Amino acid sequence: MNYNFFIGIDVSKTTLDFAVFKGKELLFKWVNENDEPGIRKFWAKLKLQPGFCINEAIFCMEHTGIYNQHLLSFLYSKKAFVCLEAAIHIKLSSGLQRGKSDQIDAIRIAQYAYKNSMELRLWQPKRQVIQQLKHLSGLRNRVINARKQLTVALNETSGFDKNAAYECKKLCKASLKALDEDIKRIELKMDQVIASDVELKRLFSIVTSVEGIGKVTATEMIITTNEFKDITDPAKFACYSGVAPFEYSSGSSIKGKSKVSHKANKTMKSLLHMAALVAINYNADMKAYYQRKVQQKKNKMLVINAVRNKLIWRVFARVRNNRPYQKNYQISLV
Repeated sequence: MNYNFFIGIDVSKTTLDFAVFKGKELLFKWVNENDEPGIRKFWAKLKLQPGFCINEAIFCMEHTGIYNQHLLSFLYSKKAFVCLEAAIHIKLSSGLQRGKSDQIDAIRIAQYAYKNSMELRLWQPKRQVIQQLKHLSGLRNRVINARKQLTVALNETSGFDKNAAYECKKLCKASLKALDEDIKRIELKMDQVIASDVELKRLFSIVTSVEGIGKVTATEMIITTNEFKDITDPAKFACYSGVAPFEYSSGSSIKGKSKVSHKANKTMKSLLHMAALVAINYNADMKAYYQRKVQQKKNKMLVINAVRNKLIWRVFARVRNNRPYQKNYQISLV
């Protein structure tokens, strides 16, 4: 696409900061409330710009979760071109930076859109059922973390004062039980959401057919890849999940070992790690592979990371072929 107008937006909980460029020229800056009336005020101002055309404009912003929901819904209704980028991506591409404010960030986002206009990937909204599943998954994680915080503190107390720990556990017994029940209810609702949608049910069945990939990991993979539409390449998903090793070398002076990057989805990485451990224990092929590599004196964590990658490639292959995983699959010669 050839864009003439580049609108950078810094999104916060209460306000939206806009920077509108025509090519390299800054036309105006604008601040309004993060609600529909405020967005409509900006839209009225934008339409007054000479030569403005919605088909020649790109709106660029960072991922901010629910905070950009009002703006995304409005822009989608106007059939505008929207780009959502990771904040770290914009920051690293902007070079050396001095100073920071919401208005400066909006300008930098617009400049990023201008410089990378030929490579921007346009945003498409997820299906409503995927958005619902995402909210339920996030809620489940928050309740689990709340339970973990409570139990860790109680267990630490028991190591120093058993009487006090017993009393605290007794007082918190109802809270822990309530949290456990909340987790069960959330998981039941997630199962119902998956079962209610034909496409989601099909994908879930295929992904969980790979040994080691459980319900939680499968759900997170479907959400993060947007039903394997936004990420279709297993190598890219491995990179996104922080399990793809990268070379670290420069000339003859720097010869570092290949290692994974910390710029990744840590939740997905953790789930894949647990899936790899399950696969090593219960999948004959993975278990044999792991034992063979360990006997060859390979680092155990490197071998586990290789298993993570194998699981990713198996899942994407099954989704691509629309076929559940089969342990002893044989190619027919007929």
